[in-house]
Amino acid sequence: MFSDMENLTLAIVLAPLLGSALAGLMSDTLGRKGAHRVTITGVAVSLFLSLYLFNHLVFAGGATINQSVYTWLVSDGIRFEVGFLVDRLTVLMMVVVTFVSLMVHIYTIGYMADDAHNWPQESLAGRNSYQRFFSYISLFTFSMLMLVMANNFLQLFFGWEAVGLVSYLLIGFWSVRESAIYANLKAFLVNRVGDFGFLLGIAAVLMYFNSLDYVTVFENAHLHKDVMVEVIPGSAWSLMTLICILLFIGAMGKSAQFPLHIWLPDSMEGPTPISALIHAATMVTAGIFMVARVSPLYELSETALSFIMVIGAITALFMGFLGLVQNDIKRVVAYSTLSQLGYMTVALGASAYAAGIFHLMTHAFFKALLFLAAGSVIIAMHHDQDMRNMGGLRKYLPITWITSLIGSLALIGAPGFAGFFSKDLIIEAVGQSQLPGSGFAYAAVLAGVFITALYSFRMYFLVFHGKERMDEHTRHHLHETPWVVTLPLILLAIPSVVIGYLMVDELAFGSFFAGSIEVAKSHDVLAVLGANFYGAFAMILHGLLTAPFWLAAAGVATAYVLYMRATWIPAMLAERFSWLHQLLLNKYHMDSLAAGIFGSGSRWLGMGLWRFGDTMVIDGWMVNGSARSVGWVASVLRHIQSGYLFHYAFTMILGLLGLFLYFIV
Repeated sequence: MFSDMENLTLAIVLAPLLGSALAGLMSDTLGRKGAHRVTITGVAVSLFLSLYLFNHLVFAGGATINQSVYTWLVSDGIRFEVGFLVDRLTVLMMVVVTFVSLMVHIYTIGYMADDAHNWPQESLAGRNSYQRFFSYISLFTFSMLMLVMANNFLQLFFGWEAVGLVSYLLIGFWSVRESAIYANLKAFLVNRVGDFGFLLGIAAVLMYFNSLDYVTVFENAHLHKDVMVEVIPGSAWSLMTLICILLFIGAMGKSAQFPLHIWLPDSMEGPTPISALIHAATMVTAGIFMVARVSPLYELSETALSFIMVIGAITALFMGFLGLVQNDIKRVVAYSTLSQLGYMTVALGASAYAAGIFHLMTHAFFKALLFLAAGSVIIAMHHDQDMRNMGGLRKYLPITWITSLIGSLALIGAPGFAGFFSKDLIIEAVGQSQLPGSGFAYAAVLAGVFITALYSFRMYFLVFHGKERMDEHTRHHLHETPWVVTLPLILLAIPSVVIGYLMVDELAFGSFFAGSIEVAKSHDVLAVLGANFYGAFAMILHGLLTAPFWLAAAGVATAYVLYMRATWIPAMLAERFSWLHQLLLNKYHMDSLAAGIFGSGSRWLGMGLWRFGDTMVIDGWMVNGSARSVGWVASVLRHIQSGYLFHYAFTMILGLLGLFLYFIV
């Protein structure tokens, strides 16, 4: 029998799974209301139990939970188990995931209310689509909880692949749209590239540590610090560097880091609630969480840390540039997600894991808010997503307007808002880092502040201010969206304002992650910053004097001038610098490059294997070759079967002579 705490952890992961199963398997019986009720109840149960565990571990000082629930198999003395590790890092992720998921579930009631019009009437593809959608998002929540609560690499990999599989179903939910099918296949295949490296990293852990259990691996990590391996004969690699980079390749796919970022913008083809669920607090943050969880290994490889920092810096800056030329409201928010994931990754590379997780948390709230606000605009605009057809929506959508403004201010790191504390902390931490590549990373994240403010308020001004550019029919029917849409916006806006102020002391400079995250003394940049930290309010005052604040202010001012006053300038710049504009519109040609390498390369490889393997070896040598061999042998032997008696006698004499010689020799 399990203890009360063990039953509690089981209930947290099984409640969304039960809701998903009921909504999916009993869709006809439950109907629309029944489907959203059971799934929302399941996620709400997970949230309240997660909050209970948060209180138990953080405020009541309870002990970390590390339990094995089920032994899948034992092979050569190695146990492969399903188990839960619930420490402060885990419970923070659990609260964030379940809270954002609950908001998305409630929001979905309004957003998917008229989903029937997205399906051809003569097709059965849209039958019970409402119930199926709720089943999928609840299953996604279960998968993410299994990932963050895992106490071993096997279960981590299960959750890792499960969120990838369910995201495939969600991105391509409107399966009658060719663009949706392309997007979910692209997401699935690009993630497989990263997951191949991730699986190799886990295999290396198993090979050298003889265990997949976190505690066992982390306790013995220092014993393998100086172990060298030859991946290529004659070329020695540090084992820890190899494991860490392979694991991070998985994170590059899941958390959309350059160059495996190309799937995320296209995943906007899924319904807007999925954009919030996948891109705010769950799937894309799995890689960030994984690196923080495996910090005892990463701290033993400065090469891996530098690699992570540089990749994150490239993603943070260059994905931000792409947000400047997007006209689809959801794609602007998607590119901001890419850029902010780059910031989190840079923090991990600088060994400021706490700052990275802190930004993960604040970003989850304000980015979910921005996605859901974008969805509210899309509903009001009758599913028109082009910002060039909007403008002046402030007076029609007052709740959506003010919550979008709050989300935008949090995103750019306006002093006092949630994003200010976490983003400034990352920038300062990178500035303190002495690792190779830190100089480039610091310049990139600093420049990214201006770019973030520019594209964020470009979107804000084009949508909510200025001239009304919609048609008369749309203008006549504009009104605020229902309460099931606006309530999640309000509930997400609250932490987008206050959570940074309330948590910065404990999360960034306190002992919140003690025992969950390990940082070497020589890498502890947050300890250096903590020596000059005098509270959240003092940090706000200091922030008014720093470069990030003035860069953000300059970005907002530039957006105001370009899109509210001198609106002719963007078109002029696009024409004068057409080569750069086209480069950004074509997304640095990364899609074409990936299609050439992975798409055409795979087809070329398949064609070569078909021609050599199927046609030449199997058909030519094995099938047709065996037939030709039999024919040739038969053509030789038929000359012996002449029908003349003296031929047979002569053959018998030769045979006897042969046997005689064999036995003598």
